[in-house]
Amino acid sequence: MVNVDEILKKYSSTLAKKTSGNDYRVGDVSREYLQFKQDMMPNLSRYEKMARSFGGLLKVRPPKKDELRLGKNLEIAHLEITPSEVISFSFFGAFITFFIGLIVFLGVFFYFGGAGADFIEYGFGPAGLFLFMVLIASMFVFYYIYSSPLRMSKLWRLKASSQMVPCILYIVVYMKHTSNLERAIAFASQHLQAPLALDLRKIFWDVETGKYSTIKESLDHYLESWQEDSLEFVEAFHLIESSLYEPSEARRIQILEKALQVILDGVYEKMLVFSRDVRSPLTNLYMLGIVLPTLGLALLPLASTLLQGALKSYHVFILFNLIIPFFVFYLTTQIMLKRPGGYGEAEILELNPDYYKYKSKKPYLISGLVALPLFILGLIPFLFQQSWFVDTLNLQKDYDFSQIGIGFLSGIKFFDFKEVGSGVVGPFGIMALILSLFIPLSIALFFSIAYKIKTKQLIKSRDDTKQLEQEFVNSLFQLGNRLGDGLPAEIAFARVAESTRGQRTENFFRRVNLNLQQAGMSLENAIFDQRRGAIIFFPSSLIATSMRILLESVKKGLKIAAQSLMSISEYIKNIQKVTQRLNDLLAEVVSDMKSNMVFLAPLLSGIVVGLAGMITFIINKLDAILKDIGGGGATLGFDISSIAGFIDINKIIPPYYLQVAIGLYIIEIVFILTNVLVIINSGEDKLKKTYEIGKNLKAGVWLYLIVTLFSVLALSLLAAIVLQGLGS
Repeated sequence: MVNVDEILKKYSSTLAKKTSGNDYRVGDVSREYLQFKQDMMPNLSRYEKMARSFGGLLKVRPPKKDELRLGKNLEIAHLEITPSEVISFSFFGAFITFFIGLIVFLGVFFYFGGAGADFIEYGFGPAGLFLFMVLIASMFVFYYIYSSPLRMSKLWRLKASSQMVPCILYIVVYMKHTSNLERAIAFASQHLQAPLALDLRKIFWDVETGKYSTIKESLDHYLESWQEDSLEFVEAFHLIESSLYEPSEARRIQILEKALQVILDGVYEKMLVFSRDVRSPLTNLYMLGIVLPTLGLALLPLASTLLQGALKSYHVFILFNLIIPFFVFYLTTQIMLKRPGGYGEAEILELNPDYYKYKSKKPYLISGLVALPLFILGLIPFLFQQSWFVDTLNLQKDYDFSQIGIGFLSGIKFFDFKEVGSGVVGPFGIMALILSLFIPLSIALFFSIAYKIKTKQLIKSRDDTKQLEQEFVNSLFQLGNRLGDGLPAEIAFARVAESTRGQRTENFFRRVNLNLQQAGMSLENAIFDQRRGAIIFFPSSLIATSMRILLESVKKGLKIAAQSLMSISEYIKNIQKVTQRLNDLLAEVVSDMKSNMVFLAPLLSGIVVGLAGMITFIINKLDAILKDIGGGGATLGFDISSIAGFIDINKIIPPYYLQVAIGLYIIEIVFILTNVLVIINSGEDKLKKTYEIGKNLKAGVWLYLIVTLFSVLALSLLAAIVLQGLGS
C-alpha cells in the first residue's frame, strides 16, 4: 500500500511545474543572486577584482573607526572585499603611480641633464614641476581608491532610491489583494530593476543562508541601512508591516495607502530642501571655478612679460587643465553627495534591447575620422616649421599679410615664430591663433558626434516609452472599469481598444485582443509570449508590471483585478504629479547652471582669448617699433633698450597655447558640470549623462569658438589700426 509520503513525492514536482511563475518559490533567489549581481553590476566587480589582487600582497589593518566606516560602505555598495584590502589597494595604487612618474622623471634628467648644467638650464623647471605633479597624482590616486567605496555606496543609493516609490507601489498594490509580505517583496524584486531588486533578493538570500530566521528580521536589518538616508522609505515599510496585524480589511487598505503617501511626501520635502540648499554651493562653484580663472587668463600675457619669462605655457596647461578642473570636480562631488534619494530615472540602461549601440566602438571611429583632419589643421603652424613639409609642397615657412593684399598689416606674419639662440619660440601670429581653434573644435566634435550616435536611438526610444506610459495610465483606468462591470478580461481588452482609438496604447490592446481571438492564446501568452506577445512591441516596465498585477489579481476575481488596476492607475498619477512638482523645484537651479555652462562661460572665455590675442599683438608691434627706433639711433629722452627688454615678446606666453588651454578647459568644464547637472535632476543616469554631454559640448564649444574668432579679429584689427600711426 502506497503511503502519504510517496504520493507527495510523486506529485510534488508536477504541481510545482504548474504553479504560476509569479509565485515566489524557495530557491529561486539563492540560485540567481550571484549571477544577477554579476550581470547587473559589472562595473563594481572590476574594483573588487583589483582590490583582491593587491590586497593579498600587503596586509594593512585600518583603525577600528575607519574599518567600521569602510565596512558599512562596502556592504551598502555590495562589494565583497574587506577594509584591509581597500587600504592595501590604495597604497599599491599610489606607489605604482609614483614609480611610473619617477621613471619618467629620471628619463628627463638623463636626457637633459648630462653633467648637470644643461639639466638646470633646460630640464629642471619642467622636470621638477613634473615630479611635484607626480607626488600630487600619487596622493590623489590613494585618496581616489580609498574613497571609492564611499562614492560607490552613494551612487548605489542614488540609483536604488530612484526605485523606492515604484517598490512601495508594487508591494502596496500586491498586498491590497494578497496580505502576504513575503510574496509582495518577491513580486517587487521580480519586477523592479537593479540595484534595488538586488537588495530585495538579498533579503531572501540572507534568510536562505541562515543569517536570519524570518523575512521580517532580514527586512528590518536591511531597513536599518536606510535609516539615515531615507527615513520615509523605512516608515513606509513599517506601515506595510503593521497592516499585517490589522483585523479590519478597510483599516488594512487605509494603512497601505498611507504607506505610499508617506514616501511620496518624504521625497518631495527632501528635494524641496535640497533645491534651496544647492543654489549657494553652485553659485560659489561657478564664480571660483569658472569666472575668476577665466578672467585671470586675460592677464597672463602681460604677467608673463612682467615676470621675464618665469611663467611658461606648461604652467598654464597644468593650472587650467589639471588643477582647476580637479578643484571643480571636487566641489561638484561634494554637491552630489548631498543629493537625497527617492527621485530620479529608474531605468537600467543595460536592459535596453538597443544597449549594444551604446556599447559599440563604431561611433568613436566615425567621429575620429571627422575630428582628425580638423586636429591636423590646428597643427599647421608647427607643420610649416618642418623643412620636409614646406620643401615637399614648395612653400615658405611663414607669410606676411602684405603678401595677400592686406597692406595695413604689413610686417605682421601669419605664424610669427621667433628664433631665440638655438631655439624657436612662438607662434605669436593672428593666423596661428585662429588655426588653434581647430584643436578644441576637433576634440569637442569627437565626443559630440560619438555620443550623439551612441544615444540617439536610445533616447528616442525612452522618450517614446515615457509618452506611451502617460497615455497608458488612463487606459489602465478604463480597463479596470470594464473589469469592474463584470466583463471577462479577454472581452475587456477589445472594449478598451475601441475606446482608445487614435492613441498609442490602442495598438497594445488591439494586439492583445488579436492574439486572444485569432491565435487562441491564453491571456498570459497573449501579453507575454516570447514570439508574439504584445509586450515585445511595447518595451515598458510600467506596462509589463501592470499586466503582471492584472494576471495575479484576476485569480482572486474580476472585482479584485478591477480594484488593483484602478489603484495602480491612481497611484501612478500621483507619482507623476510629484515628479512634475520636483522638476519645477529643480528647474531654476538646472537652468541657471546650464546657462552658465553653455553660454556665460564660453562667452567670457572667448572674449578673454580675444583680449589676450590683442595684448600679444600690441606687445609684438611695440617690440618691433622700439627695436627699429633703437636701431636707428633715435632718442626719446630715456633708454630705449631698457624699454625694449622690458616688453620682450620672446618671453611672453604665445596666445596659441593660451587658446588651446582654455578651449580644453571649456570641454572639461562641460563634462564635469553636465555630470553634476544630470545627477541633480535625474540621479545616476548614464544614458542621459552621455546624451547631455554631447549636446552641451556642441552648444558650448561652438559658441566659444565663434566668440573667440570674432574677438580675435575685431580686437587685433582695432589694435593694428591704432598702432599704424605710431609705427609710421
